[in-house]
Amino acid sequence: MIESLLFFLESYSIQRAVSVPLATLITVLVALMLIVVVEVVLKKVLLHTIERFSAQSATRLDDLLVRYGVFNWIVRMVPPVLAYRFVGTALQFYSELVPFMKDALVIYFAVIVILFLFSALDVLNEFYSAHSVGRKLPVKSIVQVIKTLAVSIGLVIVVSKLFDKSPVVLISGIGAFTAVLLIIFKDSLLGFVAGIQLSSNDLIRIGDWIEMPKYGADGDVIDISLVTVSVQNFDNSIVVLPAYTLISEGFRNWRGMKESEGRRIKRFVNIDMQSIRFLDDTLTKRLEAIELLRPYLTERIREIADLNRSMGIDDRSPANGRRMTNLGTFRAYLQTYIRSLSNINADMMVMIRYLQPSGIGLPFEVYCFSRLKEWTAFETVQADIMDHILAVIPLFDLRVCQIQGGLTVQPNEERCSPASGSPR
Repeated sequence: MIESLLFFLESYSIQRAVSVPLATLITVLVALMLIVVVEVVLKKVLLHTIERFSAQSATRLDDLLVRYGVFNWIVRMVPPVLAYRFVGTALQFYSELVPFMKDALVIYFAVIVILFLFSALDVLNEFYSAHSVGRKLPVKSIVQVIKTLAVSIGLVIVVSKLFDKSPVVLISGIGAFTAVLLIIFKDSLLGFVAGIQLSSNDLIRIGDWIEMPKYGADGDVIDISLVTVSVQNFDNSIVVLPAYTLISEGFRNWRGMKESEGRRIKRFVNIDMQSIRFLDDTLTKRLEAIELLRPYLTERIREIADLNRSMGIDDRSPANGRRMTNLGTFRAYLQTYIRSLSNINADMMVMIRYLQPSGIGLPFEVYCFSRLKEWTAFETVQADIMDHILAVIPLFDLRVCQIQGGLTVQPNEERCSPASGSPR
């Protein structure tokens, strides 16, 4: 094309010193006009068509692609590609400028590709954040890793073009600065590695309830980035934790509890050991009025009587043979009572046990699992059980051990109040 234009100009007796720059200028202007026309047509026709289709479509993905300008960045890739194709022809009489222009176009194209990739990754992040996959997989961390890699590769290409060096030579030269980079970017690198570990091992997800008392974190995870994890505490304060602290120091994740069939209830009451005694006829008859306990008492009394009779036990002393106690009977009642509750998962462990006795009584522990795991509902179930325990204990002639009000108790002088009540 430029040769024909040059021949045309010289046919009008225009000197070559003038015709060459003029032909070059005309060729460059024509190429620029062609590139502008192509870009305008693509924007006015293609992008407008895509936007109309997206507005009518019921899917959410195409709306995000339009909102983040993904198609716009694709259109912007066309001009540098066309310019790269035409630059050799337009500047064939100024060949010394061609390498410089091509390098500039390559750098420009690399920047556009990186920005296109950023937009596409933002779409991916927002789309999967509202998806079930996004709640299980920290997509934001993966997106940030890819962005970091894209910027790194783009910088290598740009620098290699500016210094006219091969990217391989540039990458090998970076190795000499590795030690310095490790020192300067230590926290970022630790966070980067920790973020990959948290993501790949599925250690944490958006919405998980985690605890890190050292950093005052006790709440739900609301954001997971490449180097930080944001936790909204139950008082609505927000704690931002470096990702590497979760790996290096450990944390408690309550996800297992939420995904299980029950949330654990573990509470104990101190029983006054002086109130523990064998059952007598009066107490036995009173306890037989308790419907949940009646089958147990009937079976147990018959079993013990038959055993003692077969062994010829002297029943003048309750210490001889086997006998029932008010505490053991209370334990059996409580086991049956807790299993009867609809909000307790009887398929999981239900256990009533004694802990190590101390100067403030015998700890009597309830260990079971609530079907209701939401905090308020769980605390209601737990409170109802404790209310019932404290109210029913006197029926078994047992007393709750508590420090007497108004007394300064020394370590070896713990006392129990004869009145029933809860531990203070």
